[in-house]
Amino acid sequence: MPQFCANLSFLYNELPFLERFGAAARAGFKGVEYLFPYEYDKHVLTELLQRHNLTQVLHNMPAGDWTKGDRGIACQPDRVNEFQASVEKAIDYASALGCKQVNCLAGLIPANTTPEKLRETFVANLQFAAPKFKTAGIKLLIEPINNVRDMPGFYLNRSQQALDIIAETGSDNLFVQYDIYHMQIMEGDLASTIEKNLAMIPHMQLADNPGRHEPGTGEINYAFLFDFIDKLGYRGWIGCEYKPLSTTTDGLGWAKEYLA
Repeated sequence: MPQFCANLSFLYNELPFLERFGAAARAGFKGVEYLFPYEYDKHVLTELLQRHNLTQVLHNMPAGDWTKGDRGIACQPDRVNEFQASVEKAIDYASALGCKQVNCLAGLIPANTTPEKLRETFVANLQFAAPKFKTAGIKLLIEPINNVRDMPGFYLNRSQQALDIIAETGSDNLFVQYDIYHMQIMEGDLASTIEKNLAMIPHMQLADNPGRHEPGTGEINYAFLFDFIDKLGYRGWIGCEYKPLSTTTDGLGWAKEYLA
C-alpha cells in the first residue's frame, strides 16, 4: 500500500507552521515534507518530528529568495557560488532532521542566457552537489515542474529532460522527484512513465488537475494509479502537495484507507 506524507507547506495552512506537525500526526500521517526548513531552528524541527513520531521525508535545497520570485538557482550561470554555498546548508539541515532525500530546484530561465549555457550550468552544479550529498547518505533529486501554469519560465519541465540531465552528470546519486500533477499537465502518460523509470524515482508527489486540489477533485484516476504503483513495487513516499478545497481535515476523505 502506498505511504503518504503530508506536505506542510500546502496542508494545514489554517494553522501556524509549527503546529502542523501535530495535526498531520493526528490525522494518521507518518511522514512530512515541506518546501524549506531554513527559517526555523533545526533543533526545534527535530524535536517536533520526534515528539510526533514523524519521518522527515523530503525538503528542498535553498532556492534563492522565494518571496522575490526565485524558484531555485541551479541553472543560473551568475549564481554558481551561491548554489555551491547552499549545498552545505542543505546537508546540515537534512542530516539534523534525519532526512534522506533533498530536492534541487532548477530555477527559472534568466534573460539573455543560451540553452547550452543553462544546461552546462545545471549539470555542473549537480556534479558538484551530488557526491557531497552521497557522502552524507542523502539522495539528491531533481523535479520537473510545469512551466505553463504554476511556474512559467521554469527550466526543468519534462521527465525525459530530467533523465537526460542525470545521465549527462554521470552521477549515481541523482534521481527524479516525480510530481504526478505537474507531469499530467506537461505530458500525461503517467502510469507508463512511472513504470518505465521506477528505478530512478525514489519520491513522488500528488495533486489533482485542474485546480491542484486533493485526489478525486479532477481528472486523474488516482484509485487506479495508487493500485498500479503499488503493484509495481514502489516503496517510496508520495507527498501530498495539494491545495485543499476547504480545510485539510475535511479534504482527507480520499486518504482514510491509507492513513488508518
